[in-house]
Amino acid sequence: MRLRRGSEMNRLHQFSQWLCARGRGQSGRKGRLALLCAAACLIVPGAARAQVTAPGDMGAGFLSAGVTGSAENVQYGQRRMTGITSFVDADSRRRLGFEFEGRWLEFRQTMDVHLETYSAGMRYHFDVGRRFQPYVKGLIGFGDFNFPENLGTGRYLVVTGGGGLDYRLTRRFMLRVPDVEYQDWPQFSYSTSAGETVNMTTPSVSVGLRVRIF
Repeated sequence: MRLRRGSEMNRLHQFSQWLCARGRGQSGRKGRLALLCAAACLIVPGAARAQVTAPGDMGAGFLSAGVTGSAENVQYGQRRMTGITSFVDADSRRRLGFEFEGRWLEFRQTMDVHLETYSAGMRYHFDVGRRFQPYVKGLIGFGDFNFPENLGTGRYLVVTGGGGLDYRLTRRFMLRVPDVEYQDWPQFSYSTSAGETVNMTTPSVSVGLRVRIF
């Protein structure tokens, strides 16, 4: 049993290295995913090595990936934008895991404003019956913001809290309905029409599909 679990962790390690290689080979916005992949290469193999020698069912792990459509309220200018989010979840049977997330808000642009965020952090999940898996998560990363009329761009710290529900369709496929996040950009401040200085926040709702790789 221990050998089998070690083999599963080796596949997890190999997959994270493959993700890194793919991220480094891209350019432009896609290349920024290399940061998340590098984090996966550092964190996932370490967790795998720790799990191989742990007692009970701590030696088992799951790797999943997915994509969602996202609707977000961007506080800067009170913009309602939509985009695509991709994620990778590395979970243990003990309910704790890691999440790596990239989001691209490129649709419903006004005055060329668009933004992308790249985050990683911890998640806690549990099962309710055979079909439902609620979860909560805390992520940290950075966001790239393109200002109106392409006057400039900026990169800022982004702190995210959120949670959601996965609904199991089959052993491999789950619906993510929904995923809710509240992103805080503590370094991004601006003045409102009332003359008040505030930090930007971006609450969002996402719906999509999660696929278990192994």
